[in-house]
Amino acid sequence: MKIYDSKLKKKVDFIPLVKNKVKIYVCGPTVYDQAHLGHARSSIVFDLLKRTLTLSGYHTTLVKNFTDIDDKIITKALQQNIPIEAITKTHIDSYNSDMQALNVLRPDLEPRATQSLDAIFDFIQALLQKGYAYQTKSGDVYLDVTKDENYGNLSQRGIDDENQSRIKDNEEKKDPRDFALWKAYKGKDDIGYESPFGFGRPGWHIECSAMIDKYLAYKDQDFCIDIHGGGADLLFPHHENEASQTRCMHNKELAKYWLHNGFVNIDGEKMSKSLGNSFFVCDALKSYDGEILRNYLLSTHYRSILDFNEEDLLSSKKRLDKIYRLKKRLISITPEKDHIFEEKILEAMQDDLNISKALSILEEMLNHSNQCLDQTPKDKALHAKITSNLIFVQNLLGIGYKDSISYFQLGVSEIQRQEIETKLKERLEAKAQKNYILADSIRDFLNQQGIKILDHNDGSTWEKI
Repeated sequence: MKIYDSKLKKKVDFIPLVKNKVKIYVCGPTVYDQAHLGHARSSIVFDLLKRTLTLSGYHTTLVKNFTDIDDKIITKALQQNIPIEAITKTHIDSYNSDMQALNVLRPDLEPRATQSLDAIFDFIQALLQKGYAYQTKSGDVYLDVTKDENYGNLSQRGIDDENQSRIKDNEEKKDPRDFALWKAYKGKDDIGYESPFGFGRPGWHIECSAMIDKYLAYKDQDFCIDIHGGGADLLFPHHENEASQTRCMHNKELAKYWLHNGFVNIDGEKMSKSLGNSFFVCDALKSYDGEILRNYLLSTHYRSILDFNEEDLLSSKKRLDKIYRLKKRLISITPEKDHIFEEKILEAMQDDLNISKALSILEEMLNHSNQCLDQTPKDKALHAKITSNLIFVQNLLGIGYKDSISYFQLGVSEIQRQEIETKLKERLEAKAQKNYILADSIRDFLNQQGIKILDHNDGSTWEKI
């Protein structure tokens, strides 16, 4: 297995800290709004990583957090006069529903900042006691980055003092690069938490280090975990600051490998709330089935920028159509492994998730399978091997898992289904009465509605055109 390490900026051999075990931590969403396509892409990328590692024989543990303490959440709660839990629960439930629609496997653990306050307090206190952090007169607690000689090594940013803080300089900070571990509140009108450092709330970066420490980290290895991942926008300052505070805490690196997925662009611009082009997943799902959206989002290599457009989305759907056309040709039979295909497509994904190569191997298999079925349509061994290949694709790429009939009827409402079924019965009765003119008119009517009738020896089915 090879992966691209963001720190080393090159592809390297993946060697886990413990044989056949992999521990992955991925930064999850801040739950003050709906999930957008950037969240979807990151989730699919690390879902593919876990699927690849699991099928490669590793026992893989993936932890992804929810940031449920944030100024945006608190502002919403105060404006709407409701508990922050009401806001965060709504958006966590929505996020999970969206990811389920995209066939993203649930992480093994989904910790929340509000559920990890004790771990956060302990982490900050330890940094204070060790002299790596300091508390200001106003009550804020900062990490002193000058005490970390390796600060900036991950992102190659933040090494110089000039213009490195994204947040307006605080005169109480010793260095403009110092970042908040705890934000003290001057009064109690804000929503906050009591702590050993006073009333306030934790900084953003500290929660991930504390959660990794509490839920995932090795205590007896040279690194805390194997892989830390997230979007490319998190490399600095978030991941840089995580790495720094963990290094100060434990005198060792947070992760052996760092993985970052590329941005999503819409209409040539980086997706951003400030640009007003943040495409929510729930909106996309109103127009496209989750599997169609997943199929499109996984088709660009994870480190590349994905330029989202509907023309490419519809073009990529042809791949799913071919999978389900092939499924329709297969008889129900016990699968029989095709080790050559499995090894080829898995080997492609083991090369830093080389999705382009994997999809070309899939395309080759689909074409070859159809050719073989044309020549020997009743070959049970062939059916068994193709069935096994499609199951492996389901497990590796997370596509092709639906029933074929259901797939080709996507996008049809329940009311429309009832109307179609009624028309099919009327057509069947017309044919039984040898009223072929009426039967043909019903077929033409449905065709005009975007419905294609498929006649078989044992009856008729239909598909959406």
